[in-house]
Amino acid sequence: MNLTPEQLAAAQKANLETLTGITNQALVSIEKLVELNMHIAKASLSDSMTTAKKALEIKDVQQLLAHQAQAVQPMAEKMMAYSRHLYELANDTQAGFTKVSEKEMQASQKKMNAMVEDWSKNAPAGSEAAVAAMKQAIASANTIYENSQKAMKQALDVAQANLENATESVLKATDKVTKSSKR
Repeated sequence: MNLTPEQLAAAQKANLETLTGITNQALVSIEKLVELNMHIAKASLSDSMTTAKKALEIKDVQQLLAHQAQAVQPMAEKMMAYSRHLYELANDTQAGFTKVSEKEMQASQKKMNAMVEDWSKNAPAGSEAAVAAMKQAIASANTIYENSQKAMKQALDVAQANLENATESVLKATDKVTKSSKR
């Protein structure tokens, strides 16, 4: 089967559009990451100034311990919130890339199936076994791809559940430390 110049141009155009879409998606994710980091930097600067001002007012060890205890929990909560935001950003980016790759995989599967059908129509007599083997190989490759996508989604779901559990555990632990320090 020979490809015509029009088919090659169409394929190149489609590939360029896909690349443009992926690049734009990556840039949006980078922009969100920069915005998140700028927000964190501004909030950290403000918190540091507030903490420094309070530290200058400390007159004894008891006040120092209380001040430190009060600073621990909000800091831990902010670190966990930042981690959650990073995870969500990475997860959204990965989901977008997966969507594009699945779309491309489906298009490739259709093209491959059409090529095999075209080839099988023009195949010499007696090549039915080879055509059947080719179709079976393509079907097996598709099944493997689908199974790997399902496994990756399950792994991401487990990672998200673990992150949520770890976040909850850390927040509970910092809450206990803060409460015990206040006593």
